[in-house]
Amino acid sequence: MNVLIGIIEEGLIYGILAMGVLITYRVLDFPDLTVDSSFPLGAAVSAILTVKGMNPVWTLFIAAAAGAVAGLCTGLIHVKCRVRDLLSGIIVMTALYSINLRIAGRANLPFFNMETLFDNPFVDSFPAALQPWSKAIVVFVIAMIVKILLDLFMNTKAGFLLRAVGDNRTVVTTLACDDGLVKMEGLMIANALVALAGAVMAQKNRVFEISVGTGSMVFGLAAVIIGTNVFRNRQKVNSSTAAIFGSIVYKACVAFALSLGLVPQDLKLITAALFLLILIIGNANRKKVKFHA
Repeated sequence: MNVLIGIIEEGLIYGILAMGVLITYRVLDFPDLTVDSSFPLGAAVSAILTVKGMNPVWTLFIAAAAGAVAGLCTGLIHVKCRVRDLLSGIIVMTALYSINLRIAGRANLPFFNMETLFDNPFVDSFPAALQPWSKAIVVFVIAMIVKILLDLFMNTKAGFLLRAVGDNRTVVTTLACDDGLVKMEGLMIANALVALAGAVMAQKNRVFEISVGTGSMVFGLAAVIIGTNVFRNRQKVNSSTAAIFGSIVYKACVAFALSLGLVPQDLKLITAALFLLILIIGNANRKKVKFHA
């Protein structure tokens, strides 16, 4: 039961990250490596503000805003400085490593004695039967709020422009819109969601670690690919739902691999192997579709 609860909790948290990666990977077609540092950026901001006594809920909003600034920096470097998309993300990712250390003050910042998003009078008032699921319930509510807001945004004019930038930039320019500004907007939203996920993770673990974001990009991509492949032929399931589902499935696969006897030190190896397997299966499915067509 504890393993199942842990899978759901972390799957939902990384589901928020996956929705951010969904915007860059599927919508913008932008390989944004900023994700690997905007995730710990959100964790660092939330941790230091919690240590200073701020309400944990407010730290989530500030962490998301910090992530949006990171996305804006990547967008400005790419659009205004005309640096390639991959390199612009690498530049900001590298710079954020030092910035995250500056924000937190050190590489490891615990806050075990502070009130957190998951340990407060409101959560403690849950019925005894729900106490084991209290963290999962809180994360579920946050993930659903983010999902609903993202779905509503993607159905607005700004959301349709965001999709158009990734599919056909000419359409955006014919509508007298600056495709560069639209791309920067997408990067800001994506990294805001990733930083939010990092903040929630820090609140759950009661600690910030500088290495917490390593492999976030790979995890997010794997979750998106799993979700989109599982629900490829289901029109009623939208992309954000698929990303969250893919994140939970991916976490379950990692947990299963560890249960077979692999040690936690092999976690990154497991992640890489699963991601490679997912890519191979995805490519095989695409070849089958083309063959039948």
